[in-house]
Amino acid sequence: MNDLKRILLKLSGEALAGDKDFGFDEATCLKVAEQVKQITDKGTQVAIVIGGGNFWRGRNSSKIIERTKSDQIGMLGTVMNCIYVSEIFRTLGMQTEVYTPFMCGAFTKLFSKDAAVADLNAGKVVFFAGGTGHPYFSTDTGTTLRAIEIEADAILLAKAVDGVYDSDPKTNPNAKKYDSVSIQQVVDERLQVVDLTATIMCMENKMPMVVFGLNEENSIVKTLYGEFTGTYVTV
Repeated sequence: MNDLKRILLKLSGEALAGDKDFGFDEATCLKVAEQVKQITDKGTQVAIVIGGGNFWRGRNSSKIIERTKSDQIGMLGTVMNCIYVSEIFRTLGMQTEVYTPFMCGAFTKLFSKDAAVADLNAGKVVFFAGGTGHPYFSTDTGTTLRAIEIEADAILLAKAVDGVYDSDPKTNPNAKKYDSVSIQQVVDERLQVVDLTATIMCMENKMPMVVFGLNEENSIVKTLYGEFTGTYVTV
């Protein structure tokens, strides 16, 4: 894994909330920042997408709000997450930029592939907030889209669970964990890695994924440098 020069790291919003289940857990965010600093100091370029589930989930947060507006609230949740985590990173001496697919005044930059890649080449950690900017697309799809656009070597999925299972390990104690699984198998068996739209995009563009548990000790660094215990999704 240490041959990856540019990665897109997808962080679960719920995982960043720690035990609080809502909002931010500063200690958890600091642990992420410390790990990202270690890998950027070694020359790996890092882009980050953060889900908004610690604030809002567009598709199931309300039965009375129209879906488009609900999704827009979720997009703004990811903007808050990225601005917050970006500032945590800055306290450790990293340079960062936050990009969105829509204007947010002076809070963020409007997404441009060329600008984002230039920032990565300059050693900055780049955050992609706001998903795709459109309703009916999850942050999984936004993650895959941005990874393909910036020509990342792989997507690293830091989740609340420690890999890919054949069923939900929270409800099935006998769920089988995969060390490696093909993207075709993910599609055929509807395995819960990313949503189907994002999975098809990864398949068509040969974008590998790596799934691991964010809350395991030093898991981001271990994933890149040889002590990986999650699941490889191969293409």
